[in-house]
Amino acid sequence: NGAVPGERGKQDKSVKRGNWGNQIEFVLTSVGYAVGLGNVWRFPYLCYRNGGGAFMFPYFIMLVFCGIPLFFMELSFGQFASQGCLGVWRVSPMFKGVGYGMMVVSTYIGIYYNVVICIAFYYFFVSMTRVLPWTYCSNSWNTDDCMGVLDGNVSSRAALNLTRLLNTTQKRTSPSEEYWRNYVLDLSDDIGNLGNVRLPLLGCLGVSWVVVFLCLIKGVKSSGKVVYFTATFPYVVLTILFVRGITLEGALTGIMYYLTPQWDKILNAKVWGDAASQIFYSLGCAWGGLITMASYNKFHNNCYRDSIIISITNCATSVYAGFVIFSILGFMANHLGVDVSKVADHGPGLAFVAYPEALTLLPISPLWSILFFFMLILLGLGTQFCLLETLVTAIVDEVGNEWIIRRKTFVTLGVAVAGFLLGIPLTTQAGIYWLLLMDNYAASFSLVIISCIMCVAIMYIYGHRNYFKDIEMMLGFPPPLFFQICWRFISPAIIFFILVFTVIQYRPISYNDYVYPTWAISIGFLMALSSVICIPIYAIYKVCRSEGDTLLQRLKNATKASKDWGPALAEHRSGRYAPAFSPSTESHLEVQPLQPEKDRSEAAAASPVQGSNGSAHSQDSRL
Repeated sequence: NGAVPGERGKQDKSVKRGNWGNQIEFVLTSVGYAVGLGNVWRFPYLCYRNGGGAFMFPYFIMLVFCGIPLFFMELSFGQFASQGCLGVWRVSPMFKGVGYGMMVVSTYIGIYYNVVICIAFYYFFVSMTRVLPWTYCSNSWNTDDCMGVLDGNVSSRAALNLTRLLNTTQKRTSPSEEYWRNYVLDLSDDIGNLGNVRLPLLGCLGVSWVVVFLCLIKGVKSSGKVVYFTATFPYVVLTILFVRGITLEGALTGIMYYLTPQWDKILNAKVWGDAASQIFYSLGCAWGGLITMASYNKFHNNCYRDSIIISITNCATSVYAGFVIFSILGFMANHLGVDVSKVADHGPGLAFVAYPEALTLLPISPLWSILFFFMLILLGLGTQFCLLETLVTAIVDEVGNEWIIRRKTFVTLGVAVAGFLLGIPLTTQAGIYWLLLMDNYAASFSLVIISCIMCVAIMYIYGHRNYFKDIEMMLGFPPPLFFQICWRFISPAIIFFILVFTVIQYRPISYNDYVYPTWAISIGFLMALSSVICIPIYAIYKVCRSEGDTLLQRLKNATKASKDWGPALAEHRSGRYAPAFSPSTESHLEVQPLQPEKDRSEAAAASPVQGSNGSAHSQDSRL
């Protein structure tokens, strides 16, 4: 377990906070956290858009130089201090605002992520029927533009008509798109026009929050058991869908579309920017979840090994999901007689429109639909567990007394209820507009800024030598030279590149043909700023409260590690973290000066007596 030789006798568990039952629980939870909906609905599309197989090259370079080092830094940071995203900033109290920023980001993501899960729940429930409701155009919510692949006589004539329709200026809408827009969302015409709450979605939102709460009712003790299923079963479903997909006609065309390298695109800065951003967001860096999950590890756990395993698993899952998505989309394009680019999509459009429509073409389509949406639910829940646990752990660690630790379940319940209430506006008729606004702004460039400041604070304010010694004390070996160079120079440079790229590539958000009004985009920017603004506000507050006559002295005191920074358990506080005196020594030294004569006479009386050396030796060793 990465334990340092000679420390086997020590108790390596935190009774007060709790620990993972075993190391597999931590690895599975972290895999569930990192592998989310983005792996299925964002990566394959990015790959096909940015040069197919050629995109893999910048993607894996960014993984090695930015993804794995940042992942290892956050895991080691949380594990060393055994604290959540607020408590770890005892390392440099002035930067505690970074922890608050992480909490704000996790709050935003937690609110809208569960709404996506609730829509997946809704589709999962309606798939339990003989004919999927988005198969035909003969429903009350369909329009005259609707043309399904299975409507009327399923023949080549229908496919030819479709081809003609797609190639003309007339817009063909699929039954799955009309089901999504007109029935599930009952979409309003403007983000400000909330309309009614969609009761079926509200019910599913309640179900998803109840599931998340029940899985976290005992903290990591209960969620650690649940992840055995939620983190592994999506791979079973992906494999079933993959085997089903590659046996279909046209599947190879779709996969070639996904993988064929276009090497000329490698010289395009956008491709590198997309690769870096995808690695950064996919691994969940700067959300606070990695620090939180690692804080429940045993002190000597080998988090270096874990970070490499989890990062590579996450990226391999993304590549694998691409095969699953594009084999079915290739089959659909072949069936319609169109190019794969006409049916490819990303985000909610892929999960709730393009892929469900492709599934209607398969025999026993409800079975494949149930499997697909069950997989989306599990992928979403794995991430949601960690988002909620991040907030709960931060609150409990910050208050830190016995009363709140015993009532942690009520804190979890409170956060879950608040998350449900704040998610209600996203189930209205304008809900999808707000959901995409939060997705685009609440957790975009603010994460990059938070991560960059965290790197600088640990490497340059706390000091890289101090941090490398801490890791050596925890793991038994210092971080490899490659990671030392990445942490100090390469990773911050890549993060800065992502930030510049994000700003240059910025385009105002739109949804299909709907362009967001200026006031909505302003709200988006305010959401993004609300997490970043925590950092300077807390820094100013901390400097003002610090001791010192001059500003420089105050700054030094505000950035200096606090006295209680270090390993949480007393038995691990060795070296520079060792307490000055042990309690027995202190009491002995306090008593000594009070009766010097008596002590001297006792020593003189004892010296000629043989055998008193034993007691003298025991006193020396105690001292």
